[in-house]
Amino acid sequence: MVDTLVAILQLIFSVSFILTVVTATTPLLLAASGELVVERSGVLNLGVEGMMIVGAACGFAGAWLSGSALVGAICGILAGMALSAIFGVLTLGLAVNQVATGLALTILGVGLSGLIGAGFVGEKIVPASHLYLPVLTTIPGVGRILFGEDPFVYVAVALIVGIWLFLYRTRAGLVLRAVGDNHASAHALGYPVLGIRMLAVLFGGACAGLAGAYLPLAYTPFFIPGMTSGRGWIALALVVFASWRPGRLVAGAYLFGAVSILGLALQPLQLGIPQQVMNMLPYLATVVVLVLISRTRGTAGSTAPASLGMVFVPDR
Repeated sequence: MVDTLVAILQLIFSVSFILTVVTATTPLLLAASGELVVERSGVLNLGVEGMMIVGAACGFAGAWLSGSALVGAICGILAGMALSAIFGVLTLGLAVNQVATGLALTILGVGLSGLIGAGFVGEKIVPASHLYLPVLTTIPGVGRILFGEDPFVYVAVALIVGIWLFLYRTRAGLVLRAVGDNHASAHALGYPVLGIRMLAVLFGGACAGLAGAYLPLAYTPFFIPGMTSGRGWIALALVVFASWRPGRLVAGAYLFGAVSILGLALQPLQLGIPQQVMNMLPYLATVVVLVLISRTRGTAGSTAPASLGMVFVPDR
């Protein structure tokens, strides 16, 4: 028993395991960061999964046709923004129900990605290169982790820092949070509620598209239908897990990434635990955490936007 526990701890703190967790966490962090801004503005977009899978298809197509991972990333961003624009027009312009529209957007995205990516299944590309600094990258232990990742990892970290600064250190961030907390009062003060929310929705779509593009451009050098594997839904859960706070979002994303990889990493140890149970761990952990948050919400406080999911129709 002791030897098994030591082996598990050695595995968890190994460089290879940490590197795998970082790569598995990056798409979750990218998509959840964008959705956090969207929900902070008072909009609930359940179409993250659809935007991610379309971003993956368009990102791979762009990289395969151009030979550039950067072009692929831009294509993924634009694809996510295009789908989010459809969502914004329907929910903000026509006041359609946000939940129903988000679910429809996911269905649309899955079908559209299959159509776009049909001609690229089986093709391969050169994945995005990793950073290499002659002295820093070769530092034992932390060098490869801190200075040897692909550009998407650093973009995800910079993005979450930028979102935190925007929300809590700028006037525009204060206005965004005010719109999410009370759109009627924000409108009465003269702020363009629908315009602000549309910009937030487009930003969330860009992040989701980039998160989807990361999968074929850096995670795996090929495209297969449905390769997001529910990561969009996990990103939505992470926003609630984080109580709509950027700092907690980082911790939750890396925790979930570690749990999702742990099941695969423990297979060589032959612990006698069915693989189906190991595959359930990430989702079980999410449910447990959400239950704990709901039980402690009264004492710990909740930063959920008060107007989240509510339709706003300005006075005419």
